[in-house]
Amino acid sequence: MVSGLPCIGPHRLAGRVILAPMAGITDRPFRQLCRTLGAGLVVSEMVTADKRLWHTPKSRLRLDHSGEPGPRSVQIAGGDADMLADAARVNADNGAEIIDINMGCPAKKVCNKAAGSALMRDEALVGDILERVVSAVDIPVTLKIRTGWCDQTRNALAIARMAENAGIAALSVHGRTREQRYQGQAEYDTIARIKSELSIPVFANGDIDGPEKARQVLDYTGADAVMVGRAAQGNPWIFREIEHYLESGNLLPPPTAVERADVMTGHLEALYAFYGEHMGVRIARKHIGWYLACAEHGEHWRREFNTLEDCDEQQRYLKALFAENSPFAHIDGTRAA
Repeated sequence: MVSGLPCIGPHRLAGRVILAPMAGITDRPFRQLCRTLGAGLVVSEMVTADKRLWHTPKSRLRLDHSGEPGPRSVQIAGGDADMLADAARVNADNGAEIIDINMGCPAKKVCNKAAGSALMRDEALVGDILERVVSAVDIPVTLKIRTGWCDQTRNALAIARMAENAGIAALSVHGRTREQRYQGQAEYDTIARIKSELSIPVFANGDIDGPEKARQVLDYTGADAVMVGRAAQGNPWIFREIEHYLESGNLLPPPTAVERADVMTGHLEALYAFYGEHMGVRIARKHIGWYLACAEHGEHWRREFNTLEDCDEQQRYLKALFAENSPFAHIDGTRAA
C-alpha cells in the first residue's frame, strides 16, 4: 500500500487511482471489474436528481448497487438544490456511502438543463446546492468540477473554496474547461493551485493515461490521488499498473493473452447477467470494441463483433480471437494508433 492514502470522511481509499464516473460506461459490471484490478475507489454513472425519471430501465440499473463492496459512491446530477438534496437522501437510504455531485459533465444535453459543468456559471446556485446536499445526509459528499466554463471564466478555485467551506469531503478536478470538452491537453496548474489552498483531499483528473503520467501529475499538483476515465476503457488493468508504479517505481508487464481472454469473457458474462441477453449483447459491443482497439486489426474485429446477435456468438468469437494462431493472442497490450 502507498503510505498516506487519502480518506473521504471515514472511508480510507484502497489506493491512489480512482475510476471516474462515466455515463453509459461505469455500470456495476465495469465498476466491479476495475475494483478487482486495483481501483482504489469506483464512482457510479451519474443518476439524475429528478426522481420522476427513476422508473426508467436505465435509471433503475444505474441505481442498482446490490452486492458491491464499499465504499459505494453514487454520483447525482441536476440543477435544483432541493431536488439534489432529496436525491442524496434517497440514495443514502438505499446504501450509498458517498454522494458525489456532478459539476463537471460537458455534455450538451446535461448543460442545457443547467446541470453538470453549466452550474459553474452560477456560483450562488453552486453554494446553495453544496450546502443543501451536505446538510441532507450523514454520509460524506464529494464534488467533481472542471477548471471553469471557458477560458474567460476559470473559477474552479473560487468554487473549490466554497466546497470546502460547505463541508465537501473531497474534490475532483478535471483540468479542462467545459468549452474544451475533451479536446486539447488537460492543464494541471489550476489543480496544483487548488491543492495548495485546500485542506480536503483533491483528486486530479484529465489525460491520466498510464503509470508515468500519473506519477508526473501527482508530483506536479500535489494531489492526493488521480482519477482515470477514458484510459480505462478497454484497459481496466491500468489501475494495478499505476498503483504498482507508484509503490515500486517499476512498470508491470502487460496482461498475458490468457488473462486478457479471461477478463474479456468474464466481462461479457457480467454484462449478460446484469442487463439480460438482449441489452447485454448490445452494451458488450462498445466494451469489447475498446478492448480490441489495442490490436493491429482491432477495427476490423470490432466491426465483425458488432454484427453478432447473441451471447453464444459473441463468446465463440472471442474464443476464436484468442486461438493460438490469432495475432490477438500475441499483442503487447498497447493500443494501436
